[in-house]
Amino acid sequence: MDSLKLNLGYTPIEVKSTPEYMKKLFIMPDSSDRFVEFGVHLLDMIHDFFKEKGGIHSSISLEDLGKIFNNIEIPRKPRLIKDVLEEIKNNIIKHSVKVSNPYYIGHMTSAIPYFMILLEMISVSLNQNQVKIESAKASSFVEREFTCWIHKLIFNKPDAFYRKNIQNHRIALGNITSDGSLANLTALSLATAKAFPADGNKFKGVRKEGISRALDYYGYRQGLFLVSRRGHYSLCKAAAILGVGENGVRYVSVKPYTNKMDTDKLLETVEKIKAKDKVEGRPSKIIALVGIAGTTETGNIDDLESLAEIAKELNTHYHVDAAWGGGALLTESIRKMLKGIEKADTVTLDAHKLLYAPNSMGMCMFRNPEDSRYLYHTSNYIIRKGSVDQGRFTIEGSRPFACLKPWAALKIIGKTGYGLIFEHATKLQKHFSTLILKDPYFELLNQPELFITNYRFVPLEISRRLDILMKNPSANREEITAINHVLNELNIELHKGIREKDTSFVSRTRLESTRYAPRKVVVLRAVTVNPNTEEYMLKKILAEHRDMGIKLWESMLKKGPMPGIRKAMSVN
Repeated sequence: MDSLKLNLGYTPIEVKSTPEYMKKLFIMPDSSDRFVEFGVHLLDMIHDFFKEKGGIHSSISLEDLGKIFNNIEIPRKPRLIKDVLEEIKNNIIKHSVKVSNPYYIGHMTSAIPYFMILLEMISVSLNQNQVKIESAKASSFVEREFTCWIHKLIFNKPDAFYRKNIQNHRIALGNITSDGSLANLTALSLATAKAFPADGNKFKGVRKEGISRALDYYGYRQGLFLVSRRGHYSLCKAAAILGVGENGVRYVSVKPYTNKMDTDKLLETVEKIKAKDKVEGRPSKIIALVGIAGTTETGNIDDLESLAEIAKELNTHYHVDAAWGGGALLTESIRKMLKGIEKADTVTLDAHKLLYAPNSMGMCMFRNPEDSRYLYHTSNYIIRKGSVDQGRFTIEGSRPFACLKPWAALKIIGKTGYGLIFEHATKLQKHFSTLILKDPYFELLNQPELFITNYRFVPLEISRRLDILMKNPSANREEITAINHVLNELNIELHKGIREKDTSFVSRTRLESTRYAPRKVVVLRAVTVNPNTEEYMLKKILAEHRDMGIKLWESMLKKGPMPGIRKAMSVN
């Protein structure tokens, strides 16, 4: 096991805590030599981490990591910077996950361009606070320019509109947020404020009087958000925060394989709500209908255009969660798949996903910039009325200059460069799906659209049996359920084995939207967006998974018969 202590045999130099020493830490040295020395040392540490051979994860156990970081007391005495950097190198960097590894295809977190490291250094050193112009002079204008670019990417209004509003401090084209969850909260906060607006002196709006009073004043029994089963969990969190409650999120079934919201089921859900309203004697208020442009688990895209029409019929706010897929609008071939997104009232997307910026930065764009006034708020000491501060329209207060990174990336990479990156990701997705379809030991369980593939390992004899059983799923219900139960256990163990082997990585989830619906099926999940991943690597990954799966299955068979799948074992 790696040593749990830092540099055994080395005694860190004791530093005296004096006012003079404290001042030194906050003042840039007169000579750049010392500062550059630390910078070079830091960059060397980072470079070594990326170039280090070995697995995706370090060999240290979670238990032993807990032993390293178990000091319950705040450090009392100061230490030299170089000593703390050395500790960071040995105890943190050494045991961090190599998410940039081309064999790491398990999550949306991937490789980032190396220049992001330099941009992060600039952002941190400037330490701008985007809440107010007095603490974010030039960066406020950069942020407005960036939000203009993204707004135009989504909604594509006339150039005159953007010339008028790009630096219009009276409204906001969109908000930069800490992440996608805050972006979705922003969108649904706006939707809720629109649903229950002020009515003179009788009702001062939901933001002042609360959801309970709003429902009572407007005569509604409940407020609701409608979204598909593939909706991100941040929507549920937003509902809880806004007082709508988790039960106020109504999940609509998706179609098998495509994982798109079933619009027929959506209309059925609306009719059921209306029927219950009639019994209760008060209507429900559908605050927002949410479409998804790139579901987190499967990468699929709702029929955004149809949902826009339904939202119009329901007279409700239409929000599109494009946290995953929004960045792909940069390339025309994928933009066609997101047709209808421009009809949304609000759209969220994440820079730290398909814009390849580091974690984390979200965005919420407003089709009508006047809607930003529903979020408007002021404070005497910082975001006063009549000021030009971006913080007047944001839920968050203090925010870093996060948009510097995607702003610079769009300049460095350009739409053409992003197009090439997405073209490569598309090729990887198609190649991996083809490998799965051709391999008799694997089953493809979604229809890949935005670089996410769901699949599972299935032994040959079980695969043949399932094909027979699925010709009459109603008559063979019990055996299908029993087989899928065993396959779930098998794929969970396979996933654990993949993590332990550590030469590749995929994630896993459970889906009810396969051909075995409504059964929940354990699937492996591959996200093929790393620009450094190559097709031959995917072939190696799948071959490794196949070999591991076969060995696990043979081991399970040796343990004895498995109830409910005896017939499958007798199939030739």
